[in-house]
Amino acid sequence: MRLQNFYQASNNAQENGNSLDYGVEAIAADQELATHIQEVLVWLQFLDPPVDGKFGPISTDALIEFQDTISEIRSEVAQERGFLGLFTAKALIEISPEEVPRPNVNYSRNDLAARLMKYMAKMNYRISVGDRRYNIVYVEGMNTNGSLNNDAPNQFNDRRMVIEIPDSDLIPIIQGNWEATTEPGTYYTNNPMGRGRQYGAARIAFGQYKAWRVGTHYGSGADPHEALVQKTPISVYRDKNRDMIRTGDFLDTGKFHINQHWGYDLPRTNIGMAGAGCLVGRLRKKHKDFMALIKQDKRYQRNNNYLFLTTIIPGDKFVEQFPPS
Repeated sequence: MRLQNFYQASNNAQENGNSLDYGVEAIAADQELATHIQEVLVWLQFLDPPVDGKFGPISTDALIEFQDTISEIRSEVAQERGFLGLFTAKALIEISPEEVPRPNVNYSRNDLAARLMKYMAKMNYRISVGDRRYNIVYVEGMNTNGSLNNDAPNQFNDRRMVIEIPDSDLIPIIQGNWEATTEPGTYYTNNPMGRGRQYGAARIAFGQYKAWRVGTHYGSGADPHEALVQKTPISVYRDKNRDMIRTGDFLDTGKFHINQHWGYDLPRTNIGMAGAGCLVGRLRKKHKDFMALIKQDKRYQRNNNYLFLTTIIPGDKFVEQFPPS
């Protein structure tokens, strides 16, 4: 059933002196209802896409977070916490994104973490708020301290960062900041793999994608290791003319094995065969630290098939709009 059908049935039950409350198991048993609730929670930004009609732990947490938040403006919803009842269904049907009370992220420090979150907010990207709800961010052409570099090709001159916004003060904090590359090196630009043989090497398009799951990166077969493995489509530019920039390149969308893996401890100035378009952290040890950190994310802890959201940002555009103070 749809939410409107549930609301009508619940309203009829109340008029007859009864109540109709669905627990998580009952919601999960009705795929149409579960799907509709997920669609609304995604629209209201309490749940990350995709919608799959499977009402598991992450969807349950999103529903409870919705109830806790909406209770600020509709106190009656609080009494149904963890259940779908008349008041929760009514709120899900009626409330728009503009009406949802949002946490006031504290940007007062205006440091690199705060400015990156402000950039993401301006771009209408999803921002995860709360303890152990991590934001994975790559910034192209940036140094450790947030200054820009010349973004020279075939170098590990980008950043891989993990940013947390704790419940206690809502001040963004960088929990990890590592050398990385978001671009293929010279070798695979000149010797593209797979679909790239026809269209050119893949260079990820700036933006935000919910596409990666914890798994194993095999690469060419040597040194397989734990990584974030692409599971849903992303967009890339195809460097058919091999000039190592995106300008004028064909935009291609699909599943291309664009993983987040390590760079085999190669020198900063030579990506070598470590990058064919993947998001690559240079050092093995730092990559292990990255994986250990993101696996503490509450959503992954609730469901080890969780799809991680990742944002890729052009450093020059970011600094232009949000320069350091």
